[in-house]
Amino acid sequence: MWSCCASSRSPATRRHAVRKGRPSGRPFLHPGARPAPQRRSFSRLAASAASASGESRVSPSRSAERRGRQSGASHESGGCLLPKPPGSTCPRIRGRLHDESTSERGGTPVVKEQDFVIVGASLAGASAAKTLREEGFAGSIRLLGAEPHHPYIRPPLSKEFLAGTADRGTVFVESDDWYAANQVEFRPSTRAVGLDPRGHRLTLESGETLAWDRLLLATGSSPRRLAIPGADLGGVHYLRTLDDSESLRGLLAGGGRRLVLIGSGWIGMEVAATARALGNEVVILERDPIPLANALGDELGQMFADLHREHGVSLRTSVVVESIAGAEGRLTGVVLAGGEVVPADLVLVGVGAIPNVGLAEAAGLEVDNGIVVNESLQTSHPDVFAAGDVASAYHPAARMRLRSEHWANALHGGPAAARAMLGQAVSFDAIPYFYTDQFDLGMEYSGFGPLTRGADLVFRGNRGSREFIAFWLAAGTVVAGMNVNVWDVNDAVQSLIRRGAPVDPGRLADESIPLDAV
Repeated sequence: MWSCCASSRSPATRRHAVRKGRPSGRPFLHPGARPAPQRRSFSRLAASAASASGESRVSPSRSAERRGRQSGASHESGGCLLPKPPGSTCPRIRGRLHDESTSERGGTPVVKEQDFVIVGASLAGASAAKTLREEGFAGSIRLLGAEPHHPYIRPPLSKEFLAGTADRGTVFVESDDWYAANQVEFRPSTRAVGLDPRGHRLTLESGETLAWDRLLLATGSSPRRLAIPGADLGGVHYLRTLDDSESLRGLLAGGGRRLVLIGSGWIGMEVAATARALGNEVVILERDPIPLANALGDELGQMFADLHREHGVSLRTSVVVESIAGAEGRLTGVVLAGGEVVPADLVLVGVGAIPNVGLAEAAGLEVDNGIVVNESLQTSHPDVFAAGDVASAYHPAARMRLRSEHWANALHGGPAAARAMLGQAVSFDAIPYFYTDQFDLGMEYSGFGPLTRGADLVFRGNRGSREFIAFWLAAGTVVAGMNVNVWDVNDAVQSLIRRGAPVDPGRLADESIPLDAV
């Protein structure tokens, strides 16, 4: 492991601001965007998803100032992220969308009179609908949503919206009247229950059948449910939807509640930080010895554990939850192996998510930890596409199949799928990206999690003050990077990942050397 933890930086070589403080509402910028000086419509964000150069809505806050340029600007590279097998070649990467088509599945030609249906009024679904219109598609677009709400973004549900610092109107992708104005037929509270790919028919829960020429599945994922006694008691919560967040927001707003979180994934840790800041007692129960270790490794997982304990969270690891205790239909506590009861007024379960593949699987589409799609986001049927959480997509740079549940994947995947539905040559190669804000720590992560297992960890910056960049190197190449309380570096981090060439760990750790010169 390499590390360079200088106590001071030369002003001549420090190319980004380093600020630390409690996050106060990170703006919903797509990777690569610059902060705008005023609040802007989220539609601007979706419209520029593929270009990585537009402006986006920014909250007037310190984290808006500090966030700066983020990740994912277009870069050309001929490199691979792993050593090439003998005789193999690597795809030529040109930003997020290739000019060359790699799909051989074909599909019916697109004409203006065609009918497109999008199942899932998610960020991916809404972004796809918008892109179809921007690309000149004049056929019909039906956008079906299982929830009663217009499409919205999920990151604030465990952050600003949950904390009460952002109102309901800030989470929606577009204004309510945008859909009719752009001739997108939005159908809320509408569930699809049957799909016939050969017949190009979709059956709704109401019994209605819709004909389609091309179909996009953006059905997302659902929280994994606990199968233990007491899991159905009142006061047991999951966080996935806007309604879920509104319910929790009302319960936590006044402080003084005893919240127990089962599981310490990203959403659970963010909720813990938000609830604690609101004055609630928070206990996290985690089966593993170190939270987030599966995603980040032991050392960086321990950093988050220390952070929460420093802020008064009771983090209990290596524990097994056996049941949830209650009286008169309401929970009273969480029962651990051995019989100990952890008192609770409410419980939030965060033990992962399951892709919503039921519709696709019943229709005979290929499914494997998500709906299997090629790099054009095309399923095993040439006229059916999938994007967002539900899509298990082949990534041309990583040379493996990936399924990402983070918002940036939905933001970029929807437009890519829309262009592919129109017959354009598309190769979706966006570098996976996500961020988190917890207490006084802000973090951005870019890269390929599966490739970090067994990788070498290189640090650049001061781990003691939690102001650093961590890089994961596999076979000498950067496969992931994480900047902690260090900003305006994501373009450089993603450039290193895209380059796919070996780097000198010593130079990577040396803060006197600009990242773009490593």
